Amino acid sequence: MRSVWIFYQKEMLEAVRSYRLIWIPVVFILLGIMQPLTAYYMPEILGAAGNVPPGMLENYEVPSAAAVMVQALGQYSTIGMLVLALITMNSISGERYSGSAEMVLVRPLTPLAMVVAKWAALLTVLMLALGLGASGAAYYVMELIGPLSWGGISAAAGLYGLWLMCAVSLTLLFSAFLRATAAAFLGLLSAVAFSLAHSLLPAWFDWTPAALPGLSAAMLLEDGGALRLGPLLSAPLFIISCIASAALLLRRKQLPG
Repeated sequence: MRSVWIFYQKEMLEAVRSYRLIWIPVVFILLGIMQPLTAYYMPEILGAAGNVPPGMLENYEVPSAAAVMVQALGQYSTIGMLVLALITMNSISGERYSGSAEMVLVRPLTPLAMVVAKWAALLTVLMLALGLGASGAAYYVMELIGPLSWGGISAAAGLYGLWLMCAVSLTLLFSAFLRATAAAFLGLLSAVAFSLAHSLLPAWFDWTPAALPGLSAAMLLEDGGALRLGPLLSAPLFIISCIASAALLLRRKQLPG
């Protein structure tokens, strides 16, 4: 555990020096607050754009506070996931192709400890960014549209964060044996494939982590909804499998072939 903690501190120091602890939360905050602002000021935005048919804006209704909050969290499945893939793709791949992985693993640091430390650092960045982004979105939703329960917001954001962490873990796994760009591409493609499979065949994939965004939305739209154990159990198992597989691949292939 001591080696994991030391390497985790090194990863966090690198995140500070590369300003990831600043610009990633800023991106998540902007993504979060854009949705309530756009939903509330849509008539003014369309009116300023011009060429709007007469009477069209008179029938516009601002969505409910819960619906806008769900849409705000949904932004993190697109641009947010892309940002997370970009910061994850080079985590292990960069160490391998620069040769630093071999030098680091000469010390009393196992491949598993290295992967766990990198995953924990990514989790820290994600929790900070998602927490600030969801808080910013919730503040503007409640100020402009209507009240929401902070407990429901926290639960919905937590479920969404678990889904994003699954995508991050998958990208980290690909980074253990592929180049950075390929790892990011396959990580995003796999996450999209999981989501698409759940959308097309919900009865078959309702137990997978891809169901977590739906559970997150239900926490807000249905005032709590009904939590299902399948996604809540499969997501941690999926993350652990990705971490263990990445460590195994790193042990077998520390240098690029």
